[in-house]
Amino acid sequence: MSPESAATTAPAPKRRLPKVPFWAQIVAGLVLGVILGWITRSYEVSWLYTTLDKVGSIFVQLLKLAVAPLVFFAILVSITNLRKVNNAARLASRTLLWFMITSLIAVAIGLAIGLITNPGAGTGLTPADGQKPEGAGSWLDFLTGIVPTDVITPFTELNVLQIVFMAAVVGIAALKLGEKAQPILTFSESVLTLLQKALWWVIRLAPIGTVGLIGYAIADYGWNLLGKYATFTADVYIGCALVLFGVYPLLLATVAKVNPIQFFRGAWPAIQLAFVSRSSVGTMPVTQRVTERLGVPKEYTSFAVPFGATTKMDGCAAIYPALAAIFIAQIFDVQLGISDYLLIAFVSVVGSAATAGLTGATVMLTLTLSTLGLPLEGVGLLLAIDPILDMIRTATNVAGQALVPVLVAARENILDREAYDAATSSPVDERTSEDDARTPAGVPAAA
Repeated sequence: MSPESAATTAPAPKRRLPKVPFWAQIVAGLVLGVILGWITRSYEVSWLYTTLDKVGSIFVQLLKLAVAPLVFFAILVSITNLRKVNNAARLASRTLLWFMITSLIAVAIGLAIGLITNPGAGTGLTPADGQKPEGAGSWLDFLTGIVPTDVITPFTELNVLQIVFMAAVVGIAALKLGEKAQPILTFSESVLTLLQKALWWVIRLAPIGTVGLIGYAIADYGWNLLGKYATFTADVYIGCALVLFGVYPLLLATVAKVNPIQFFRGAWPAIQLAFVSRSSVGTMPVTQRVTERLGVPKEYTSFAVPFGATTKMDGCAAIYPALAAIFIAQIFDVQLGISDYLLIAFVSVVGSAATAGLTGATVMLTLTLSTLGLPLEGVGLLLAIDPILDMIRTATNVAGQALVPVLVAARENILDREAYDAATSSPVDERTSEDDARTPAGVPAAA
């Protein structure tokens, strides 16, 4: 056979289907979830209702499954990684300072919106509609509950605050031991890598989980529920949007002196996953990866992001409790004064660790209400609408958890500005590294 005839008979190369970017998968899941939820509620399709509930619940359970060990080893490794960073104490204190500053700004915005819009007025809700929650947060529980009674219970009961405490103690002890603790540190780093890899498989299921979570929310609560909470819902979304797309860009432009648009391009995979999963801790591997890609040193990122995922909650612990306190006070006809608003700000800054980076913010809300002396039955008024609100709250939380390391790194002159620009100069769904090549388009690889 001549070369010419061979060339003509050679089979044509198979055309590969283009990969759908991860963000597009999430959007498709949102749209499909809305459609299926509407169908379920409109036509009372019981089997579809059950299916959506199970799909969403299983996705959240898979995220929570890794939370306890992930938090423990992430905090432990992050503290020991500080030994590799110059001025570690300074970086840690600056990180905490910016956590507090941004939380104060967020709670101020929440209070301002609540005072302007009066979200509890004209809702038709009464104190009789409320129901006291089974468990409530208090300052005594917060302070005494930090120290666990044993090393097993915090993991079985998923008490994140106690897990963080134990991890911090072990991490500091490892730093003091030096080389003697190296085997433990090596083991911890290996376990953390394994957990992040396993969690990454769960994250790749996010588009499917989105269908279940959104579909079930609409099928269960419907649009009618939003009518009574229209002002409050709008307030939460507007408040979070102002912080997310107003305060954060302003801080990036004035403090870090970087392009805010570049930040959102780089951080968007973590923000959108947080919106769907409603879990800061579950999103933590993605948050850490995008923060590194934005030019923040890995050693500092491995401390700041896990620390932020358990304590930095501008949405759940600042904007939401401020608005919720005003909403509940108006329903129960309780007048709040200047001292009450100052207390809300104090609780938001100091008590944010109680939120724990998990879905929902009931503990933080009950802590705020009990501090103000407001009826805890008011929590029951908000439980029905909470999943819808929790999406934007968690997205704001995660954006702040990526923002602060960028601010601190820029202020301390350790931000790789070339990496910041390079990581976001092209769409995030392009494969730019060996790690990214093994990751779904649009999702950064796990650290």
